[in-house]
Amino acid sequence: MSRMILVTGGARSGKSAYAQSLAESLPGPRAYVATCPVTDAEMAERIRKHRQARTQQHWQTLEEPLDLPATLAQATCCPTVLVDCLTLWINNLMYQAGCDNLPISEEDVQQHCRALIEAVKRHPGTVIFVSGEVGLGIVPENREARLFRDLLGRCNQLLAANANQVTLVACGLPLHLKQEDIS
Repeated sequence: MSRMILVTGGARSGKSAYAQSLAESLPGPRAYVATCPVTDAEMAERIRKHRQARTQQHWQTLEEPLDLPATLAQATCCPTVLVDCLTLWINNLMYQAGCDNLPISEEDVQQHCRALIEAVKRHPGTVIFVSGEVGLGIVPENREARLFRDLLGRCNQLLAANANQVTLVACGLPLHLKQEDIS
């Protein structure tokens, strides 16, 4: 039976560490789906540290910036999958649309999210998503930043509505917003 968990929070809130700890409490083997492309030396160092933090628990790492449904289909041998993170996934979708000179809308993101939700339903275990909460601050001053905030907000809403569990992490502390009994 599939189970979906969404872990959200602000920057450096502890959401990734919480999600990893949660995943490590579940049956393995585990797959870590990384959506972050290496863009500079600082990002490469962050990625190295994240990989190192997973070495003791024998994670299988899958790097995929765009096609998360296909990646989940590849990870069916892992009963626990952690996708970190949807924030970068939305960024990557925006970037790809820009490279292709195509607009991206909330409706486009809804389609991507629906495909992702369907992929989770086909997964035989638990899929944990990490996503940033960017809607708690001021309204961004430029169109692209407002679009990003809106697209990520729409993504978070759709996944939260379909998730069995939603946890907001602030200051390293989890606040459970939704907890369904799926036993």
